[in-house]
Amino acid sequence: MTVHGILPYIQIVLSLLLVICVLLQQTGASLGGAFGGDNFSAAYHTRRGLEKNLFWATIVIGVLFAISAFAALIIG
Repeated sequence: MTVHGILPYIQIVLSLLLVICVLLQQTGASLGGAFGGDNFSAAYHTRRGLEKNLFWATIVIGVLFAISAFAALIIG
């Protein structure tokens, strides 16, 4: 198999991992904060432990997905 043939499978796996990482993250913002409401619970906090690892994993997987999409654009 060539890179052209395996790249769609890599993108599928990365997209599933990215969705899982995003859905597992907790948010302190309520629905009112999304529409401009006053939300004091969404203040800055330090990520620790699993939350920090999940945050960085989401960033890394997002970058890898973007690189694979760009590679598919160039190769395809």
